[in-house]
Amino acid sequence: MAEYISFQPNDFFSTKLYTGNGTAIGSGGNAITGVGFQPDFTWMKQRNSTNNHNLQNSAVGATKYVNSDRNIAQVTNAESLTTWGADGFTLGNLADVNGSGNTFVSWNWKAGTTTGIDTTGSTITPSAYSFNATSGFSIIAYTGNATSGATLPHGLGVAPKMIMVKALDATENWRVYHADVDASPQDKYMILDTTAAVADATWAWNDTAPTSTLFSLGSGGSVNGSGNTFIAYCFADVKGFSKFGSYTGNGNTDGPFVYTGFRPAFILMKRTDSTGNWTIWDSKREGYNSTNDEIYANTTAAEGTGNVYVDLVSNGFKWLVTDGMVNADGGNYIYAAFAEFPIVSSNDVPTVAR
Repeated sequence: MAEYISFQPNDFFSTKLYTGNGTAIGSGGNAITGVGFQPDFTWMKQRNSTNNHNLQNSAVGATKYVNSDRNIAQVTNAESLTTWGADGFTLGNLADVNGSGNTFVSWNWKAGTTTGIDTTGSTITPSAYSFNATSGFSIIAYTGNATSGATLPHGLGVAPKMIMVKALDATENWRVYHADVDASPQDKYMILDTTAAVADATWAWNDTAPTSTLFSLGSGGSVNGSGNTFIAYCFADVKGFSKFGSYTGNGNTDGPFVYTGFRPAFILMKRTDSTGNWTIWDSKREGYNSTNDEIYANTTAAEGTGNVYVDLVSNGFKWLVTDGMVNADGGNYIYAAFAEFPIVSSNDVPTVAR
């Protein structure tokens, strides 16, 4: 049966490329348009140099950011992303996001519902949130209580497949839950800002799998420190739009094909049984197969150039290298993918192969 969704993927996810102009907000800043919606989560990275990743969201508010490549507390800077608009966002002269003449990529997600989340059974009430069950994405801001088994609402209506948590007022690593990391993912965590392999700890998710309404926390300071503030990004599978899964490498240039049910616009992946970078590909920066250049979420490195890694095809992606980062023989990998086109979208028109 063909897979379809009742919306277009670019209603809720969009990659937008832009060039920095180095202009301060007081002089007009840099208004980036063409995203296609008003974002609630914008992740930016300079492509041609070694500046930090900058992640900002509407639940916490503009001018506040964290970095995916380091564990520092949230920074407030009036020259970062200062506003979101109906079709994009406006930047000040912060070099990480708007250095003059430099090239940048932004990945944008829409959530949008800021009232009415179901808090039944939760032991922590979010301080702010934005969620969208249709697109399977939510942003949850909360204050920790250091209690094992604490629970929070996520608003998705189905169990999240991936959750990324960052302390905002403390120097703490990112913690990541992924449902396909192994047979007991609720016992495990990964670290977005390092290359570390998957690890086991009750203090992360309290060895408790998320439900259709709640996710659980252990007592660890990096997810639930008493009185500390946190942000959680929660993602669920939405057929034809998003997919969170795993695959096993074969160590061959004729590498594994990973079925998603759509042509990917964005892929984030990580090897779990060994060290390795968190690596991002998208369909816009290069725009053709098979030279889809990588960016590492856990480092400041500029994007790769001219590397042949992956084909993004109409119903998934296929690896073309033996590199252990993505395709070691017997290596275990997880991924998060968002659609450019589903196999069949709401207008019943099939996608075309790249």
